[in-house]
Amino acid sequence: MNLVFETIMLLCFGLSWPINVIKAYQARTAKSTSLPFILLIFVGYIAGIIAKLITHQINYVLIVYLLNLAIVLVNIGVYFRNTALDKKAEALN
Repeated sequence: MNLVFETIMLLCFGLSWPINVIKAYQARTAKSTSLPFILLIFVGYIAGIIAKLITHQINYVLIVYLLNLAIVLVNIGVYFRNTALDKKAEALN
């Protein structure tokens, strides 16, 4: 039963991240984005993956962790893209 609840938690987080990525991409600015926060989430997913590997609980939940990690990586990429756009906009002003 604990795997079911862990999966629900990961799915809720996992569904939230694509929404955040889309909003950040459309905003074209990193001004309201916190890189330390995103990196903290990234480290949390890495820790969850390591925990699954250490305890040999390699199951479908690990796939959800990996998908969430991938989405957070996309979010990090969008952050750096938006930071570059912010610098470009500042240079034009």
